[in-house]
Amino acid sequence: MKFRRVSLKAEVVVRGSVAGFAQEITAGAHRLFSDEPREAGGEDAGPSPYELLGAALGACTSMTLRMYARRKQWPLASVVVRLRHSKIHAVDCADCDTKDDMLDRIDRDIELTGNLTEQQREKLLEIADRCPVHRTLTHGMKIHSRLV
Repeated sequence: MKFRRVSLKAEVVVRGSVAGFAQEITAGAHRLFSDEPREAGGEDAGPSPYELLGAALGACTSMTLRMYARRKQWPLASVVVRLRHSKIHAVDCADCDTKDDMLDRIDRDIELTGNLTEQQREKLLEIADRCPVHRTLTHGMKIHSRLV
């Protein structure tokens, strides 16, 4: 099996103090923040890590659909992706591979506007599962950690 290494455009650096959960994130020239909600002990100074994960999946989904429709010259006017993360009990998940106590689940609703046929809409739904972030989340990844 051949592997091709694809890297992030810019290094992502996350800084936080031990005083709370708030994190400053830099990705190249971009700066954003993450925090936990107040009910989880944070100050709600930014999206939670799971909200950022949802944002990554939603952005990738929308970009992938737009790129595919543009290439096919389909009349896709806009894409709205709504995501919700939850934990579900494995016994409630008939199609899951694991029977651990809890599994992560993301519900993704995709709203397409434009004069699309039903076949085009169905194909775009299929293409949504091919966005790179979706594939990473569903096919797994290796994370190599080291102290520096």
